[in-house]
Order: sequence, then C-alpha cells, then structure tokens
Amino acid sequence: MLPSSLSVASLDFGAAVWRADALACAAGATVASGHGALDAELPGGGWPLGAISEILQPPGVCQEWRLLLPALTRTCGPVVLVGPPQVPFGPGLAAQGLDARRLLWVGAAAPAARLWATEQALRCAEVVVVLAWLPQVRTEQLRRLQLAAQTHSKLLFVLRPAAAQSESSPAVLRLLLVRALAADVASDALRVQILKRRGAPLAHTLVLSARPAGLAVLLALRGDSQGPGQQLVAREEAGHALDCLAARA
Repeated sequence: MLPSSLSVASLDFGAAVWRADALACAAGATVASGHGALDAELPGGGWPLGAISEILQPPGVCQEWRLLLPALTRTCGPVVLVGPPQVPFGPGLAAQGLDARRLLWVGAAAPAARLWATEQALRCAEVVVVLAWLPQVRTEQLRRLQLAAQTHSKLLFVLRPAAAQSESSPAVLRLLLVRALAADVASDALRVQILKRRGAPLAHTLVLSARPAGLAVLLALRGDSQGPGQQLVAREEAGHALDCLAARA
C-alpha cells in the first residue's frame, strides 16, 4: 500500500508508462514503409513484423502496390501473393526496385483455400512477406492469421474492401486508401487514413508523395505509345496490376 501522505497522482513513472494520447512504441520490430509522412504516424516508424496490417480500399481503387512497394524492396526473400485480383506488372515493379521473380502467386479462389494458403505461407521459413486478398473473412479467422504471423515473425498484409471498416478486427494497424480527388491525379498523390493504431487517433488524411521518377518515366513512355491518360487503363484492361488512382466512380 502507498503511504497515506503519497497519492497515486503524485507518482512519476516517466517513460515506463504509455499514455493513450501519445503514439505508442511498436511491440516488436518494424520495416519502414518508405513513405516518410506515414512512418512518422506509425508506432515504431513502420509496418509491424509479426502482426496483421490491414489495408482497406473502396471499389475501383487498386493502390496497394503503390503503398507497399517501397517496403517490399527493403526486404529479401520470397513474397507470397494469395488471391491477387490482377497479375503484377513486372516492368512497373522493376522500375521501383522489386524483382518480379521474388513473387510467388497462389491463385486460390475459395475463401477457405485462401485462408489455408495464407497460414501455410506464414509458416514457411523462406517467406518474408505475405499479401493476402481476403474479401470474405471472419474475425476469428483473422485472429488465427495474427497468431501465425506473430509466431513466425512475418510481414502480413491483409487486403479487404472498405466496407469491412465497420467490422471488428484483431489487426494492430488498419489503413484506408481513399479514393483520389481530381487534384491528386494531377499531383500524383496518394491519400491514406489511419483507422487503427496504438496511439492517439489520427483525424486528418495523410497525403503521400508522388511515385518514383523511374516509374513515372515508364508510364509516360507507355502513354506516348497509347495516347494520353490511357496507360493505367490499358494496363488494367490487360488484367495486370500496377496501381489505379480510380478518380472515376
């Protein structure tokens, strides 16, 4: 018991106590996202290892590669893609420093098959990152994946529709990629909202910087051969994923 002359409020625990109105330190290691403005708002300054990072997107928005590529290039080893909706665009990945030969594609369609493949990938010693597109997943299933990611210390990104933001999730980090405004298309910006993190809520939307110059040149060259403004649409129609600003509805 505390002495009668000493109140709890008078005790100073210093840095040993985390206050909910401050950004918390990461529970474990992190990998820098490669976006300075985003890293400044993430506990530990990056994507958490051994935990789920949930990426939510509205219909028609496909910006996960744009968001995640800088971090993927900081890792070494296989990257497993479970149920991606489109084929990754190799030249675009190479322009941002990611060798497409590192990618392992798992084309599972059924929700149960995707969950099984994701968990098996997390158990594989050589795999460093898993990207799983799970539009239909229950909270208890996500908890199982969270445990597997924690046990094997893997980067796990779960891609879900924006409608899932109203559902409970064990993910330590949840981000929403916001539909681009007309000004964003012109400035090549990427808008991100942090829905969940350990720390004070982030009220404002983050605006991340433009894509690397090498990729911009690649897209410009492709645009010269196909007509202004058509390069991303043509790539999307061909069934390949690079990114899609999706300013249209």
